[in-house]
Amino acid sequence: MDNIYTGIELGTDSIKIVVLEKHDSKYYVLSSVSSSSSGIKNGQVVDIKVAASSVREALSQVEEMLGIRVTKVVVAVSPVDCQMDIVVGSSDIIDYNEISGEDVCNVLNDALRGQDFSEYELITAMPISFKIDEEKEVSDPKGFRGSFLESKVVIGTMPKESLYRTLEVLKLSGVEAVDVTFTSTGDYFTIKNKRVDDIVGAIINIGETSTNVSVFNSGIQIKNSLIPVGSRNVDRDISYIFHIEEALSRKLKETFAVSMSSYADNNDMVEVSLDDDSKKEISQVGISKVVEARVREILKLAKNEIKNLTNREIRYIIITGGLSELAGFSYLVDEEFGAIAKVCNISIIGIRHNKYSSALGAVKYFDDKLALRGKSYNMFTGSDIENLVSVQQKVTSNSIIGKVFGHFFDN
Repeated sequence: MDNIYTGIELGTDSIKIVVLEKHDSKYYVLSSVSSSSSGIKNGQVVDIKVAASSVREALSQVEEMLGIRVTKVVVAVSPVDCQMDIVVGSSDIIDYNEISGEDVCNVLNDALRGQDFSEYELITAMPISFKIDEEKEVSDPKGFRGSFLESKVVIGTMPKESLYRTLEVLKLSGVEAVDVTFTSTGDYFTIKNKRVDDIVGAIINIGETSTNVSVFNSGIQIKNSLIPVGSRNVDRDISYIFHIEEALSRKLKETFAVSMSSYADNNDMVEVSLDDDSKKEISQVGISKVVEARVREILKLAKNEIKNLTNREIRYIIITGGLSELAGFSYLVDEEFGAIAKVCNISIIGIRHNKYSSALGAVKYFDDKLALRGKSYNMFTGSDIENLVSVQQKVTSNSIIGKVFGHFFDN
């Protein structure tokens, strides 16, 4: 087995955890869990003990699947109140040697030297580019020769109290955060490819109670904003209009409604129990009109927010988050934004759902960060990996899971 990583996101509605192995530049899912959360509001921890209980429950599900304990994670945190600044770092290269990962670390450390982190904590330090001997600009300087290395770096920070509450939750849950990144950064690394790496674009993540809008320039997050409306507003609209409980509203939203009422079937009906214990039939067209109205509002608000965040030409817009999985959502996105916008499409077997985009991308970001610095890391010990292989080998070869894990049996 190669590098194995665990990513986690503490969301308002659910705790998302993914355990991935990277092999030959591809990621394979060992485990994925989406478990109900409590003690978290708008992506922020409001009750440490209650939130820790939710995390422990999610971890127990992962550990039951794998047969080993998860002790280290990369955590994706909400970019609420985050700040982005550009700093410059430099370092001499001794004897015109080949630039190494250590030299890259020296430059990044120099960029951070002297910064005031008294109230805000450093979350990300992403180099825009590197300049060798004040001439040659490259994205990765390792392997080149020179006497002087310089880099412009975008640093992302967030209020200490918010971060420390999240870290305390993880500590009480028995896991260590080996790295932290923003959920928006995770979303970007989930959709990252050569095309978006060189242009300006935006990512919209529709969460449970809020929608995060981030602007990226050549893969670097430059702006961020939070809109206080999300998927739960859709549930509440359905509940209010049809006089049913929110839990049922959510279920109908996810399994019965479609994003655009024009694609709904007026003859398709579902019988539900009302608050007064009477029965009522709801048509797919009727509930879809309620869903469509709120989703359109969210998309319009996000569209306006992008304009407020930057006057640069936006070349792509990616929409993610659990709500983006609604039937027909892409048609609604196309109407509101045109061909410039697409719905996130996670193609990795085992996490083909956009609710995992932040946790998945957090792992990819961490791996990319290590590669730039010429480092390697494994979140599991050798004995853990032996136990993991032993557990998976017990899966019958003719089962679906057995076929998925066949990759690991052969390596």
